[in-house]
Amino acid sequence: MTLAERWRAARPPAAGVHVDSAACSRQSFASIDAATQHARHEAEVGGYVAAEAAAPALDAGRAAIRALTGMEDAEVLFTTGSSHALDVLLSSWSGERTAACLPGEYGPNLMALAHHGFDVRELPVDGFGRLDLDALGTVLATDPPALVHFTVLGSHSGIVQPAHDIASACRAHGIPLIVDAAQGFAHLDCSAIGADAVYSSSRKWTAGPRGVGMLATRSDLVSDVARLRLTHGETNVGLHLGLSVALGEHLAAGPDAVQARLREVGAATRTALADVAGWRVWEPVEEPSAITTLHPPDGVDPMSVRARLIAEHSIVTTYLATERAPKEMTRPALRISPHVDVTDTDLETLADALTAVTR
Repeated sequence: MTLAERWRAARPPAAGVHVDSAACSRQSFASIDAATQHARHEAEVGGYVAAEAAAPALDAGRAAIRALTGMEDAEVLFTTGSSHALDVLLSSWSGERTAACLPGEYGPNLMALAHHGFDVRELPVDGFGRLDLDALGTVLATDPPALVHFTVLGSHSGIVQPAHDIASACRAHGIPLIVDAAQGFAHLDCSAIGADAVYSSSRKWTAGPRGVGMLATRSDLVSDVARLRLTHGETNVGLHLGLSVALGEHLAAGPDAVQARLREVGAATRTALADVAGWRVWEPVEEPSAITTLHPPDGVDPMSVRARLIAEHSIVTTYLATERAPKEMTRPALRISPHVDVTDTDLETLADALTAVTR
């Protein structure tokens, strides 16, 4: 069986065409069963006894996170998601509150930085919103921020950022680097970035359950109070187990094979949707990600298009409001993000449906 066939067989059949993995992928039977069985075990022996029994599986999940981030000595904490992880890091920060980010930084991240009193500066980028490495050194040398918060792959764009290069630059200038890998983890190679902290959600490309995320970090970047809140008795162990199982499945499938397949998926999607009904694909065809951003024709509302694709064609996509990247987006868009199991027929169906609802 191919990787796509194994992925499909491990999950309940999709009720239509699911090209929304950048928002929430489809969980496997094994991930669903892990959380369900733990809830049953809690009812049988009590929550704390069941949590102790789950400890080895959770340790395996943490080990997988260390392997996939390349942070062998990192402290790994389960969170409720990416936003929670960032809040933990920012609330624990004791230094000067200046941060550098890309202009395309995720809107809620900018709100979190402002909430915690950070003055945000912009990193230099090219016309695609990709980090301008030639100008980076000058920026970091002449007006260094206290930290760099770097989104390796945006919520609003499939443009892959040079995370390893910025990590090298930050190390050279002694600046801590926090990486938002919500869209990159289990999608791109995050094992050699060299960041001080990396965080992600479970529900996206990892295909774990909603309501849980992960943080791999230097221990000194998390306060004792924040650590205690993350490890107290109210944590949802069942969801942590579901994530741990999903991580194990990802490792078993082979991260290199998954990444290669997702690059194929991205190229196939952008090729299939080029110039469909006047929509414009933003990313270059060979951009090494599976996220495709579609800019609408004049007068077409992507929110209405998304709703009609679901209601009339059972196709799930993502509506991108400008609030996702308020310093870069000038108009709403539509995001297409298939996982490894997408077929050519799925993409043809999407192209035909998009034409129909646009007209």
